[in-house]
Amino acid sequence: MKAAVVGAGWAGLAAATAMREAGCDVTVYESGHTPGGRARRVPHPPHEGAAIFDGPLDNGQHILLGAYTDTLALMRRLGRDPDTLFLRLPLCLASLDGGFRLAAPRLPAPWHAAVALLRARGLSWGDRLASLRLMRALRAAGWRVTPGETVGGLMRRHGQPRGAVRLLWEPLCLAALNTPVSQACAQLYAHVLRDSLGGPRAATDLLLPRVDLSALWPDAAADRCRMRYGHSVRAVTPGAGGIDIDGERYDAAVVAVPPHSAARLFAGGPARELAIGLDALPHAPIATLNLKLDAPWRLPHPMMMLADAPARGHHGQWIFDRTALSGQAGAGVRGGVPAQGGADITIVVSAAMALAGQDRKVATDALVDQVREHAGRAGLPPMPAVAGSALLIDRRATFLAVPGLRRPAPRTPWPGLALAGDWTDTGYPGVLEGAIRSGLAAAAVILEHPRRRGVAR
Repeated sequence: MKAAVVGAGWAGLAAATAMREAGCDVTVYESGHTPGGRARRVPHPPHEGAAIFDGPLDNGQHILLGAYTDTLALMRRLGRDPDTLFLRLPLCLASLDGGFRLAAPRLPAPWHAAVALLRARGLSWGDRLASLRLMRALRAAGWRVTPGETVGGLMRRHGQPRGAVRLLWEPLCLAALNTPVSQACAQLYAHVLRDSLGGPRAATDLLLPRVDLSALWPDAAADRCRMRYGHSVRAVTPGAGGIDIDGERYDAAVVAVPPHSAARLFAGGPARELAIGLDALPHAPIATLNLKLDAPWRLPHPMMMLADAPARGHHGQWIFDRTALSGQAGAGVRGGVPAQGGADITIVVSAAMALAGQDRKVATDALVDQVREHAGRAGLPPMPAVAGSALLIDRRATFLAVPGLRRPAPRTPWPGLALAGDWTDTGYPGVLEGAIRSGLAAAAVILEHPRRRGVAR
């Protein structure tokens, strides 16, 4: 079967890999020149004639969890070793200012999560017991919540104290759903808790990439496919005889681009009603600030939490020590040479609506001030001067995960046409594992196509 994939993000390349493994002749269209979609490496601008960072930047900082079983399995199928490419750490959520710490001991589930909650620094005993009650109640309910409920509503219904919400549940919600608790879908959040804190002990492990996001596995997947880089597809037209992509006929196709882009591809053809629905999906931004410091500076942990204070412009929620991650990896990773005489750190802001229209220098200065202040509270050495910065804002990073959102299934009314992306109905929020699962589901739809009977084995 002659098949096409539009979009070389994680969903599209997962679909392409599965179809290729099944014997399909696969062509992947990608408007850019680097595989990975919204989780890819990006060139960083020169600073006074020289690159200021020691290795490639990513267009957003991503972490994975041990629960991301489909992602890890796909990497292994492509010959990519997760044990080498990730720094795997037991769950430890610690704030830079020293005010909060939750760490999972190496105990069997569910005791690892229970002990982590009961020992959490910064939570009162009332907060800890209430958090434990919430997890027990969700497990007893089969991880089902009241239809249409928000995360904020879930917290109120289960009597979660302000401290537990502020220090634990809200940061996890923003990180996983990229949606404020007042708007976020409680059912999606329950799925996240089920597969992380409510899952096996290893499911809560943090997987921090030691390489750029394209090098994790998208590069390897693209190397095995026929790639058409720099081709911005204009139209995808389904019909009785197959799928036309810019005038070229395929037996089947997977459209794996963001929903607003997919809507544009379908707008002029028989799938125009599908286009209207896709264009209506709400979205939310994520901001990533990369900093180059002019002297070495290490964080106590490679990934730490930041307490935000929006009224002061302190919107940062997480901070990453990229120098520590690259140093863990050794030669050939993130440029092959750990930083010498400086440090690279990254600050992440989810649901970054407030930053989307803000002056970039003002936003950068406020985030730097936030980190300096929090490090000072913890008694850490002062953060060195900033030698350079790169603020990246993805205005359509994920869908806005509100209750009742009608996300499309991978299957469409046209045989041989499937949709893929973390925005499809995966049961997950807009996370990388959701993208992988959507790509595999889309490939499964295509592989049911009658024309596959002619595929050479």
